[in-house]
Amino acid sequence: MADDASLICNSSDLEDGGRGVRFQWTSQSGVLWPAFALRYQGVVVAYINRCAHVSVELDWIDGEFFDRDKRYLVCSTHGALYRPEDGFCIEGPCQGKRLESITVTEAAGQVLMVKEI
Repeated sequence: MADDASLICNSSDLEDGGRGVRFQWTSQSGVLWPAFALRYQGVVVAYINRCAHVSVELDWIDGEFFDRDKRYLVCSTHGALYRPEDGFCIEGPCQGKRLESITVTEAAGQVLMVKEI
């Protein structure tokens, strides 16, 4: 594993459209945030686990971020819908805003968080 990356999970832990893996992300200023990674249409994405409308976590059950159709991420508090591929809010009180993304990479069967410089 490179010095500029941290392990989030094994690639096999993320089923396409399935449960996300929660982890902790540390900002450049040292603030620790809950975060999650998931796989959508074969690509791993990761976001800070914080609604763009109100600072609440999205998952209604630990790791459950998708709506019933597995098309959108849904905020458990007020039902805002986000596109999984880019975190853009398409419906709800935060429409037009987006989730804060985290840079990740997938290599050698592992999902890695790339540290900010």
